[in-house]
Amino acid sequence: MPTYQYECSACGHEFEALQSMLDEKLKTCPECKKDNLHRLIGGGSGIIFKGSGFYETDYKKKTPTDKAPESCGEKSASCKSS
Repeated sequence: MPTYQYECSACGHEFEALQSMLDEKLKTCPECKKDNLHRLIGGGSGIIFKGSGFYETDYKKKTPTDKAPESCGEKSASCKSS
């Protein structure tokens, strides 16, 4: 769930709220109890993969030593013609 930043235009109180993307915007300031809250636009952050089910090898870049097996055109003991 994303964290949204809010600011009250009446008293200037700023706070963050953890809400679902489907939840409605908050309207009432928890400090002055007036309906003057505005959701601020933030820069956001990147996706963070945590927990079981994500492995470092899932998106790991291949190194130059990870190359395809030799083809039969090259000198290889496993590709002898019969």
